[in-house]
Amino acid sequence: MGWFKREKQGITTTTGEKKEIKEGLWYKCPKCQSVVSSDEHKETLNVCKTCGHHERITAEDYFNLLFDGKYTEIAKGLKSDDPLKFEDTKKYVDRVKAVEEKTGLKDAIRVAHGKIESQTAVIAAMDFGFIGGSMGSVVGEKIARAVDKAIATESPLIIISKSGGARMMEAGLSLMQMAKTSAKLNQLSEAGLPYISLLTDPTTGGVTASFAMLGDINIAEPNALIAFAGPRVVKETIGRDLPEGFQRSEFVLEHGFLDLIVERKDLKSKIAQLMAQFAN
Repeated sequence: MGWFKREKQGITTTTGEKKEIKEGLWYKCPKCQSVVSSDEHKETLNVCKTCGHHERITAEDYFNLLFDGKYTEIAKGLKSDDPLKFEDTKKYVDRVKAVEEKTGLKDAIRVAHGKIESQTAVIAAMDFGFIGGSMGSVVGEKIARAVDKAIATESPLIIISKSGGARMMEAGLSLMQMAKTSAKLNQLSEAGLPYISLLTDPTTGGVTASFAMLGDINIAEPNALIAFAGPRVVKETIGRDLPEGFQRSEFVLEHGFLDLIVERKDLKSKIAQLMAQFAN
């Protein structure tokens, strides 16, 4: 008899128990190279069971993780314009259209409100799949509307950052969003409402230099890249080797720019705990 035989539900070996795994659906951890089925990886919230590597997930994944089931998305129809008629290797309008078709997203951030462990909250979650999570006019406007919704409902605001920085196709208009989002967060503070900033991999550039680091509490997922300029650029600029783990969340925490590092499986309970503390 052969060493294995193929059956309808998967592959069965003659030397051990059958493992019910769909063929072709595998995840290989980029950090430790361990391999598991995609279904098993999803069950652990896209976190490697072997080394704890936190794979990037979408805004919708964070909504499903944090909200108590139901949530309502706001400002869904906002999409990027092209006032500068920008063109590099491709026209900006064509690039946006292609990414929309690929991802189903209108831009690099989604905003929703709902309840986290029975406490009302507004969440703005960035999505790296849309032009590297870059910050353009729509990102700035959606964060502004998230602040307005938080004030109107007297709710805490959570912003989940995941971005390569400002969107170069919108040039100065993109950089203006740094000031816009910072000013709106000041309004939230004046209203006496908390802002919890969650930094995920990667959080860089103008996003780090504005709203990502302005939280009343700044938390991060493990081993997330948190920087203004990336490690390669810094190394080339100063001409020196960088410390081990440079600009990863553990390094940033050690140097005082973060308050907490929280594993993905604990995010909901920790954020709910922080919200309750602010409410007291």
